[in-house]
Amino acid sequence: MGKFIVETSARHIHVTQEALETLCGKGFELSVKKMLSQPGQYASNTKLIIRGPKGELSASILGPVRKDCQVEISATEARQLGVKAPVRESGDIKGSAPITIINPENGNSIELQEGCIIAKRHIHMTPEDAKEFGVENGQIVAVKVASGNGRDVIFGDTVVRVSPSYALAMHIDTDECNAANAFGEVYGEIVKF
Repeated sequence: MGKFIVETSARHIHVTQEALETLCGKGFELSVKKMLSQPGQYASNTKLIIRGPKGELSASILGPVRKDCQVEISATEARQLGVKAPVRESGDIKGSAPITIINPENGNSIELQEGCIIAKRHIHMTPEDAKEFGVENGQIVAVKVASGNGRDVIFGDTVVRVSPSYALAMHIDTDECNAANAFGEVYGEIVKF
């Protein structure tokens, strides 16, 4: 079976246009710092503060704007912030942890009653990719990540996400990256055990 790139997704923020303007000013638009592997997605030049009961961290906004606000962090960061962020697929924010987002430039802030999650590790695939790998949207698989650095791991509970607008890539968070020593160009493959 084929292999796919494994990318580390660091903590980040998704915002609505309304939230962006509340935080950064009327008519504010995100500017591209770096394009990401998923078509049309990018890391912006705008960094904000996410604050929980125990602390705060800086995080970039990913663009373009979304229909809901969402903050994605690792389990380690959840402990640093003092939030009980559940492991969820991106977009599944109902009943998730509250969090405050602050613009350090002007002091503007928004309080999210829900929206802070630990993103469930996942593989983005096109329908053609899914056919080639013999999987379907929503299927849970195990993925062997071989970094070649003496820390090969098998990640269970990896969800397959299929859309014509995706590009083939697996996303893990910084805790998972550290566990697998998955720095640089690293590949994964779906395994059965």
